[in-house]
Amino acid sequence: MNTGKMNAKPKYDPEFTDSVIAATGPKANPRLAQIMPSLLRHLHDFAREVDLTVAEWAAGVDLINAAGLMSDSKRNETGLLCDILGLESLVDEITSKLLLSAGAESTATPSAVLGPFYRADAPILANGSSIVLAARDSAWFRQAEPLLTHMSGRVLSASSGRPIAGAVVDVWLAGPNGMYEQQDAEQPDMNLRGRFRTDAHGRYALYGLRPTAYPIPLDGPAGHVLKLLDRHPYRPAHVHFIVSAPGYRALTTQVFDREDPYVKDDSVFATKDELLVDFKKRSGDAEAHWSLTYDFTLCEA
Repeated sequence: MNTGKMNAKPKYDPEFTDSVIAATGPKANPRLAQIMPSLLRHLHDFAREVDLTVAEWAAGVDLINAAGLMSDSKRNETGLLCDILGLESLVDEITSKLLLSAGAESTATPSAVLGPFYRADAPILANGSSIVLAARDSAWFRQAEPLLTHMSGRVLSASSGRPIAGAVVDVWLAGPNGMYEQQDAEQPDMNLRGRFRTDAHGRYALYGLRPTAYPIPLDGPAGHVLKLLDRHPYRPAHVHFIVSAPGYRALTTQVFDREDPYVKDDSVFATKDELLVDFKKRSGDAEAHWSLTYDFTLCEA
């Protein structure tokens, strides 16, 4: 037996992490006091395990700083960085499981990640309105025209199945060129975004587009990481929703076109079988070639 190797001193100071944890004061935020010891142990163990160098640590700091500098009310690059690492989808799963263990109804529509391109205060539109705001004689609209879609459904209580009147359905999606309106000078402000209130029967309806797959932006830190990891940047065709109503937990989710091959290989790991939908050919409607019917079920708060 090689007793010399067994008795060797640790490679790095074995007491350092404990001293950092012990620096937390008695008036610390209770939740931070609970979770920071675990975070610090995992973080320090990672650095020791991979022999992290100062140059590598500085590159990581620069990456986070660059993501912060690129982020604003129209693009959350730091959130996108979390997305491609699977962190937001993991936290979404954890939150959902915690709600279920606390008694939330299992029949509620599953949640999905918010994504980096949400904008607050989208216009409130009448049921049946269109979120396609681009001029019909524009090149952008000509590309979008074959994808025109009628979307409708109901918002229901997960516990009773009853319709929820006055719920707000906030919807947004990327254009046929794979860009959200804030990325694309060819699209008018708030194009493909809108908020709709359900009627007395819990129904919503709108005109939009059948979504298309697209690559996440490669011009920032998240794209740089994907290139370094030799990973593809594509997201499956999807539509974003936030559905809310007084007395109910707000639902952030996405629905995914079942026919898109990237539903099995999403670059941000957000797809769920329960959120796969079928777009059907629509006839007798001059404003749409496709239709999607989808009901949302909300948990009581």
